[in-house]
Amino acid sequence: VAYANIMQGCDNFCAYCIVPFTRGRQKSRSSTAIIDECKALLDNGAREITLLGQNVNAFGQDKSGDGTSFAQLLRQIAALPGLERLRYVTPHPKDMGPEDVAAFANIPQLCPRLHLPLQSGSDAVLARMNRKYDMARYMTLVEGLRAARPDIALSTDLIVGFPGETEEQFQETLDAVRAVNFMSSFSFCYSDRPGTAASRHTDKVEPAEKLRRLERLQALQEDLSSDWLKARVGCKTDILLEGASRKQDGEDAATESWQGRDPWGDAVNVSLPAGVGKPGLIVPVIIVTAKKHSLIGELRG
Repeated sequence: VAYANIMQGCDNFCAYCIVPFTRGRQKSRSSTAIIDECKALLDNGAREITLLGQNVNAFGQDKSGDGTSFAQLLRQIAALPGLERLRYVTPHPKDMGPEDVAAFANIPQLCPRLHLPLQSGSDAVLARMNRKYDMARYMTLVEGLRAARPDIALSTDLIVGFPGETEEQFQETLDAVRAVNFMSSFSFCYSDRPGTAASRHTDKVEPAEKLRRLERLQALQEDLSSDWLKARVGCKTDILLEGASRKQDGEDAATESWQGRDPWGDAVNVSLPAGVGKPGLIVPVIIVTAKKHSLIGELRG
């Protein structure tokens, strides 16, 4: 597993975010430099590459761009010999176009997992955050992604207690999380970042109320994540081994426990004959048990 930065900085100026001030404006790398780096990573044994950027869908749209769009870059990297899996973070809903969505249907190496930040399920809060999309736009994206790749799993980022957020607006976030049925999420209480627009808002939510909302959101996500993992039991998949894991019950000296990830990004533990496992090996398994945050698989022929 390897990583390649495709851009630096950001031009979005979300009201809560300090990135444009600390890392500067968006600057895309040349597609040639990125391709060369990915070739080198594959030559060094990588089987999976994750592309990194603050707003990857906007790749190439700044003055440093060389005319290559993000979807075109995905196709070029996917064509490199030796690449088994391709992922990327982080997309922005306002910039994710039809070509980006279609890539999940057209590029076999592109894994069926996407981290698509929502931040809030309330249109009013999204507008105050300067996110430049609404829930209708977000849900249209979700529908398009699931049409392109029916087995796609979505994760997200969420902020609770943004200045001015009412209980009703928070309920809209809970409703959105249920509607999308996220496999996982990173959720946080809003906190001021000096210099940002949101830090100047005076209608702050009380810290205790922010915490109560965060606990309710995370309890909902725990249920959804548990349902996702349980639904994986019985599925056949391939895992890319990352390293040895703790010995499983019933193992003996003839077996070793390894952990890897399936195409959906779930951690899967599997027992293999001693001496067989190694990082970068892809092995076929059937999922037999769902744990709280991971899965157990058995080697299949």
